[in-house]
This record gives sequence, structure tokens and C-alpha cells, in this order.
Amino acid sequence: MAQRSAETLSKGPRFQVSKGLMTVLVSTVVLFVLCAVIAPSSVSSGPLGSMIPFASILAIAGLGQMLVIQQAGIDLSVPSAISLAAVIVTKLPQGDNDKLLGAVLTALAVAVGVGLLNGSLIGFLKLNPIIATLGTNALLFGFIMFLTGGIPSSSSDLLLGIVGGTTFGVPNSAFIAAIILGIVVLALRKTVAGRRFESIGSSPAMASVSGLRVRIHHGMAYVWAQLLYATAGIMIAGIITVSNAFMGDAYLLPSVAVVVLGGTSLLGGRGLPTATVVAAVFLSQLDQFVLALGVNFAIRTLVQAAALAIGVAIYTVDWSRVRSAISRLLSTSSRGQNQASLPSA
Repeated sequence: MAQRSAETLSKGPRFQVSKGLMTVLVSTVVLFVLCAVIAPSSVSSGPLGSMIPFASILAIAGLGQMLVIQQAGIDLSVPSAISLAAVIVTKLPQGDNDKLLGAVLTALAVAVGVGLLNGSLIGFLKLNPIIATLGTNALLFGFIMFLTGGIPSSSSDLLLGIVGGTTFGVPNSAFIAAIILGIVVLALRKTVAGRRFESIGSSPAMASVSGLRVRIHHGMAYVWAQLLYATAGIMIAGIITVSNAFMGDAYLLPSVAVVVLGGTSLLGGRGLPTATVVAAVFLSQLDQFVLALGVNFAIRTLVQAAALAIGVAIYTVDWSRVRSAISRLLSTSSRGQNQASLPSA
């Protein structure tokens, strides 16, 4: 019997596509088809070449947010975390290529410190993640203004060449995003720590009973997230020549939206990194599509908010109950009309 069960399991599919990945993949394909038909300029080589680097940055920031959301949290320090890393890797070297490595290591070290701050406030002091990370965001913004004095700083040529360059016609930022995606997938799926991380996010109470260190995993989620935000900030500095204190502001809502559109539950649990990256491409191309239609920035922001709302509705609403409720309503209405049409005695 056991041998037969093993044979049955071996014949099953070894690779399964999640609902979130399938949904966002189909949506992305449909979007590109619409772009080709309605706004062909949005899928030409120029716009695509400018979209991919920013989609890569959003994908990395989204992966950081996904790790936090897996632990049923949320990180609102994304804007200043990204901006701070961009400022550090431009302000410290002052255009000197020889000082770039030290600046990058400094940015990553600062990110670890910020992550430990958030992790301690949320994982150990049990503060509300919204309040804690919002306060951290304000603290980081003040630190950025102290470093820069409100004066933008320029990137070094080496950073611009590494991040902003191309290899075989593909932006280097896309390769960086792919490498980071691979690391996150392997860490979550192929390591014991990753599987523990996901199980704690799914049920902290059960994990605590099993002897897992729930608080440490909750806190470390913010450390890993900050490292990814810092990487996104470094990449921005390598794409945009001049860095300022507001470069990360555009990534707060989209970093949450790509996680939701990718199918990761806001209640925590299993993360979907590949779907999150595809969702970043979808949202970036949607932005290009709206831009090609000549819509102003305010409408573009509303479109992002609408995409977030649709993503929440797709994965959180029990559509079977909605359909049954509509069926009962239509059935009741039909019976009422039939009774009204019967002749009176």
C-alpha cells in the first residue's frame, strides 16, 4: 500500500503554477496585447528599454515588501529606505569610482541597522507595524536631509555603467533582479529556514507551540526587506544620474500592489516571489500604457490604486459566495415577478 502511494505521488506534477502566478501572467500578456493595439508606441524598443530598469527596481522592492507581508506585517519605511541608499552611494563617493564599493557596503550596513530597528519595535516590543515603520520612515527622511542639506548628488560613472548599462541588448538591471529573485526563491523553497519562515507566517500560534522562534523570524523579515530596499535604492542611483531625498516616494503603494497582485495574502503565509516580479512588470507596463495615452500623473496614481483594489478583490473575496448570493437574488426576483403576474381570484 505504501509502495502504491509512493508511485502515485511520483506520477503527480512536480511543478505547479500558483493561481497568483497564472493570473498575473495572463493579465500581463493581455496588457501587452492591448498596448500593441491601442498604443503601439508603449511597446516600442525605446519605452520598453526605459520600462525594464524601473520594473526591475520595483520587483526588488516588492520582494522586500513580500517578505514582510508573509509575516502578516507591512513596511511603510520603503520610500526613505530606498532614498537613503541612493543618497549614500552618491554622496559618499562624490563621483570617485574607487570609493563606490565602500559606499555600497555602508548603504547595506545602514539597511541592516534600520531593519534591526524595525524588527525590534515590531517583533519584540509588539508595536503596530504601520505606526513603527511610519515613524522609521520619518526618522530616515530627517537623516537624509541632514546628509544632503537638500542638495542632490551625482552618481559615479562606474555605478552608472554597472546598473544602467546593457549586456546583449538587455539592461543589466534585469539581470540583477533575476539573480535576486533566484536567491529569494531558493531561500524560501529550498532551505529549512525558509520553510520555517513561511510556516510561521501561516500560523504563528502553531509555530510557537512547535518551538520555533516566532519573534526572531518576524523581526528578521524587516532586516531582509531593508537589504532589498537598499539594493533598489542603489540601482536607482545607477540609472538616474542625480539622487535626492524623494527618489523612493514613488515605490510605497506599488511595492504593496505588486505583492497583492502576485497573490501573496496580506494575512501572511506562503509568498509568491516569481508572481511578485511578474506583477512588477505588469504594473510598470500599465504605467507606460497610461502615459502613452497622455493621461496626467494624478490619473496614473489612481490606476495604481485601482490595480491594488482589484488584486485584493481577486484573492480575498469569496466569489463562490458572491455568485450564490446573486443567484438567490435573481431567483427571488423571478419568483416575485411570477407571483405578481398571476391573475387574482
